[in-house]
Amino acid sequence: MANPTTGKPALLKINNYFYRRGGAEAVFLDHIAMFEKAGWDVVPFAMQHALNPPSPWSDYFVSEIEYGHETGTLNKVKQVANIIYSFEAQRNIKRLIERVNPAIAHAHNVYHHLSPAIFSTLKSAGIPTVMTVHDLKLACPSYKMLRDAKVCEDCKGGRIHNVLVHRCIKGSAVLSAVVLAETALHRSLGLYRNNLDRLVVPSRFYIDKLVEWGWPREKMVYIPNFVDVGAFKTDWTEGDYFAFAGRLAPEKGIDTLIRAAALSKQKLVIAGTGPEEAALRELALKLAADVVFAGYLSGEALHRLIGEAKALVLPSEWYENAPISVLEAYALETPVIGTRIGGIPEMILEGETGLMAMPGNAQDLAEALAAMGSLSREERHEMGRKARQWIATEFSSSAYLRRTTELYAGLGASLPVLTHPVAQSN
Repeated sequence: MANPTTGKPALLKINNYFYRRGGAEAVFLDHIAMFEKAGWDVVPFAMQHALNPPSPWSDYFVSEIEYGHETGTLNKVKQVANIIYSFEAQRNIKRLIERVNPAIAHAHNVYHHLSPAIFSTLKSAGIPTVMTVHDLKLACPSYKMLRDAKVCEDCKGGRIHNVLVHRCIKGSAVLSAVVLAETALHRSLGLYRNNLDRLVVPSRFYIDKLVEWGWPREKMVYIPNFVDVGAFKTDWTEGDYFAFAGRLAPEKGIDTLIRAAALSKQKLVIAGTGPEEAALRELALKLAADVVFAGYLSGEALHRLIGEAKALVLPSEWYENAPISVLEAYALETPVIGTRIGGIPEMILEGETGLMAMPGNAQDLAEALAAMGSLSREERHEMGRKARQWIATEFSSSAYLRRTTELYAGLGASLPVLTHPVAQSN
């Protein structure tokens, strides 16, 4: 099917947010740019928001729902209703389908804002639909399999009432009850299971975990995240520190990292902000650890911090999916030290592109820091060079384009007459 206006196959791209808010949005927006370049007519469907860039399709976007804003009781009731099932999203996407006649739809994060109600509308219209799995919402009602900063699988086997029992959503009984109702309704209607043709999963770990929780393996396809190595410089001069970059939240394991830095007597620079910042500063002071808090960094400043580090450290203590930060560090020719949890081990060739440690184990992580620090600058650079070389093929944007296009074709989507692979440089 083709857009009757342009004559090109239309790809309907769906996500709650239409600006660079986080990792899922980065993949969503980079995917749009990639497929436009490859000859598709890419049509976005998202939520209205003040930070959205201009789009000719914004009239079809759904009304903004931004949690944490002050609002009246009636609006709160409407928001709860839309979290559970958005009729507005259904109406708007139906109009959009009639306008552009999409060959395929590719969704990312839709819960709480667009809602999976749109999937039944797409199914009724005969549009093949895939969704990239960015987190574990399809299994865990609170989407992280995390409780009190520890891995939790209590809802496994359909025991979703535990999301309310444990007050998993911000410690609130009310919010947890809303998410319980949402999950129960979505599962009873089969909004995900019955209407999605394929799940695109960026880590093999998430595939295995979803299978454990009852999802059919044949419905999932492994397509790893990507990065354009050509957009990253490599002419950095190594500094005397290790780096962490990300949100300062309990599940990130930063307290363990600070303890490991103190034990190994290695300098650590932490970029980011978050709810744990004050406690982490206090811990670093108490342990007399050589830690610098650099605050929020982005763009060139963040690239420089990581590019000049001995290694980027991911001390995560929860089921990470496939962190793009690993790929970006590799693109900067910086090795990575990561924990053996979630999808992280799939992204580290131990001894070749980085090192690994057990999650939550400060001593083990200290030994990894010390081992990386004991290497010569040339040996660390060789690790970074191998890492960049590896992702330039296996995790490249051209590989992602090829794999995803093959998926679309396998579901019967018509393809552009000419596709233009995204250029890569090593």
